Amino acid sequence: MRQFTEEQVLFRAAYRRFIEQEIAPHLETWREAGIVDRSAFRKAGERGFLMIWPDEQFGGMGENDFRYEQIIIEELARARCNEFYAPLHSRLVGPYLQNFGNDEQRKRFLPKCASGETILAIAMTEPGAGSDLAGMKSVSRDMGDHYLLNGSKTYISNGINADVIVVAAKLDGAESPYALNLLLVERGMDGFERGRNLKKMGQPAQDTAELFFNDVKVPKENLLGEPGKGFYYLMEGLAEERLMGAVGSAANARHAFDLTRDFVMSRQVMGEALSQKQNTQFRMAEMDAEIDMLQVYVDHCVQLHNDGRLTPNIGAKAKMLGTEIAWKMMDLGVQLHGGAGYMQEYPICRMFSDERINRILAGSSEIMRYIIGRDIFSDNYVSLLD
Repeated sequence: MRQFTEEQVLFRAAYRRFIEQEIAPHLETWREAGIVDRSAFRKAGERGFLMIWPDEQFGGMGENDFRYEQIIIEELARARCNEFYAPLHSRLVGPYLQNFGNDEQRKRFLPKCASGETILAIAMTEPGAGSDLAGMKSVSRDMGDHYLLNGSKTYISNGINADVIVVAAKLDGAESPYALNLLLVERGMDGFERGRNLKKMGQPAQDTAELFFNDVKVPKENLLGEPGKGFYYLMEGLAEERLMGAVGSAANARHAFDLTRDFVMSRQVMGEALSQKQNTQFRMAEMDAEIDMLQVYVDHCVQLHNDGRLTPNIGAKAKMLGTEIAWKMMDLGVQLHGGAGYMQEYPICRMFSDERINRILAGSSEIMRYIIGRDIFSDNYVSLLD
């Protein structure tokens, strides 16, 4: 039995109503437009659903239990509204302000982030550098009272909507390739331009953009934390980011399973329901067991995170397993739907194309295996059972 408090059960019910009333009815329009309307963030903020963890003085609930974010991610998956990237804004980017910002930065940015007036994004990936942050070309030069930022970023989620973007850039003149600054670049800064709203395989309503920085003067008060320490700040945030991916993938897998189960029970093949065929039963039995096991592990990782014990290695395991199992379920779902699975009028078709990115973003499955394998063969290796 999954462990949620009474308050969290009530929160889930309220958030489900919000998604059903304010997000789901508009999603097809946003897909056609290629972007979620900014009003969605404001409406979530007005109801206290956008950022749960900030103190009340900043507009939050002061509740840092990750299970609240787990509920939000699961409910977005249930309603097939994953393109509303509120979790990226709220729990992936927002904590950088809390954990590495100073009091002035928190007071300046967090209240409007919690209300939905300010939308957040984070920019790490570059055309020639994805998971390899050491290969980053963007550079920030210390000019005394400001940093001069030059470079470009790509595949940035919330890239069109974002008002404040955490931009990672190398510190000019530093010896280490890992000496990075995290700079808060704000909408309207001279030299900051947005490129295309990129056309993607899936998630059409999620605005994904190219960003360009040409001699952008970023005030020193917009530096997060200490100069050159950005790489270590990013590493601290990646374990949670990967856990978020695992939570979403587990929820997506279960929803795809339920859709497929309903379909095969009603679909007639050779005089009987497709669900009566041994192949269908065996394949679905395997997926049911795998998804259940995944959910148990994800819930365990959420508890570890709440206890402050989620490591990068554990986060990598959860992300790799979650996204691979979800992709396996999407593929099976389309296959068992037959020709219908290839038609966009059936939800499994869109879920298939939407899910594909999750084995890439926040570190590809190959990078996750590299992280896990490196840990296995280190002197500090400890298994979950030790």
